[in-house]
Amino acid sequence: MGPKDVSTYRDPVSRYLFVTARPCLIPEIWHDYLDGALKAYTKFGAESALEYEQVMSGHSTAVFSAALDDDGVVVGGLRAQGPFSSADESHALKEWTDPEQIQRIRARIDARVPYGLIEAKAAWVSEGLPRRRELTLAVARMGANFMHVLGTRFMMATAADTVLDLWRTCGGEVDESVPHTPYPDERYRTRLMWWDSSRPEQSGLLGDDPREARKSLRVERR
Repeated sequence: MGPKDVSTYRDPVSRYLFVTARPCLIPEIWHDYLDGALKAYTKFGAESALEYEQVMSGHSTAVFSAALDDDGVVVGGLRAQGPFSSADESHALKEWTDPEQIQRIRARIDARVPYGLIEAKAAWVSEGLPRRRELTLAVARMGANFMHVLGTRFMMATAADTVLDLWRTCGGEVDESVPHTPYPDERYRTRLMWWDSSRPEQSGLLGDDPREARKSLRVERR
C-alpha cells in the first residue's frame, strides 16, 4: 500500500466495509471518522484524550481505517501516528506523570524506534449496531494490520483496563513493567501495550500471515 493508495476490505465476520488510507486522500471519510470518535469519547467524558483540534487536519496521522455500513455511514475505526523517529513523538509520554515511569516508557520506545514503531489511537465503534461485537474485533485487527501497511515491526497503544482483552485478541501485550495511569482522569486505569509483527502468533488483518493480510487489500489508485 503506497502513499497514494486507498484500500478497501469487507470483513467476512462483521460484514462491514473497511476503508484504509491517509486522511488527505479521503477527507470526507476522515472527518466523519473523527466526528464519530468525538461523539463516542464525549459520551464517556473522555474527549480530552482525543485531542480533536490538534489531529483534525490529519497531518499527524499516517493512516486511518474507517468501518462503513451498507449505507456508507462511518460507524467506527482507528488511526495511527508514526513511524516515530524518537520517543518525543509518542502521546504516551503525556499520559504518565511520574518521572520514573516516563523515563522507563521513553527508553522502551527508543529501543523499538530503529525497527519501526507506530502508535494506534482513537479507536471507537458506534452503539446499537448489528454484529457490534464482531465489528469491534475487526477494528482491533485493522489496528494490528497497520504495522504491515506502514512496514513497521512494532506498534504501541495506551488503553483503559476495560478494553485490554479486546486488544489482546489481535496480539497486543500489556507492558507489566509500567503501572497504570489515571488518564484522561481518575476514572480510568490506562495501560501501555505493545505489538510485535515478527511474532508468529501476531494476527494480521485476515489471519496469522502478514503477507496474506497485505495481499488481501484491494487497492484503488487515486
